[in-house]
Amino acid sequence: AMDGSPPPASPAGLSAFVAVSQLLGLTLLVTTGAWLGRYRGGVAWHSPLQFNAHPLCMVLGMVFLQGDALLVYRVFRHEAKRSTKALHALLHGLALVIALVGIIAVFESHRSKGIPNMYSLHSWCGMAAFVLYLLQWLLGCGFFLFPGASFSLRGQYKPQHIFFGIALFVLSIASCLLGITEMLLFKISDTYSHLVPEGVLANTLGVMLVAFGLVVGYVLTREEWKRPPLAEELALSMDFKTLTDGESPGGGS
Repeated sequence: AMDGSPPPASPAGLSAFVAVSQLLGLTLLVTTGAWLGRYRGGVAWHSPLQFNAHPLCMVLGMVFLQGDALLVYRVFRHEAKRSTKALHALLHGLALVIALVGIIAVFESHRSKGIPNMYSLHSWCGMAAFVLYLLQWLLGCGFFLFPGASFSLRGQYKPQHIFFGIALFVLSIASCLLGITEMLLFKISDTYSHLVPEGVLANTLGVMLVAFGLVVGYVLTREEWKRPPLAEELALSMDFKTLTDGESPGGGS
């Protein structure tokens, strides 16, 4: 605070739900690594194991980091808005880079093994999620991070940006669930129905993906947990509105 007093405490329950989300997210990564390491031979780039980089990168980028990027405005409630925006964009950008590595891994693996690309529902949903996520990131940077867009234009686009942010997060998790099912049916179709350990572990990973999505979604949709505007942000907003509406700075009331 400007007067040196400590910032207001976070709303009741918010810190607990954020902590649960991070615990689930880290468990997702550990479980994915355990599945690939214990049952699929691990991960290596220039080898038959290159494909295994795909699920690891997608869970890390399109789920965990994307979820954390969405939570930035709930966690950093009293920091400068521009710093929070930059972190939000940085996490999304990092998620895109990691996801791109995962996509390259699966295409190169398919090419080396003579497997066709882009024929399954998983691949369609996954590629749609990545392309739309990239577009969402570019539009978000253009409207909110870099100067140029007018205040009124930002205000008109903001609801769409928020909606598609959550929708793409849901689509990313759904694509991961489709990918887990597809991988299990390809690899252990003969024993999957017998509740073999690999199938149970992968199913558990799927349940945790859903749980992570639900916790993040709950935090995002709690109205009282939204980031309150700082005093300087409210003043700037009023200045922009005055300029946009064509009112004189001292007029009106």
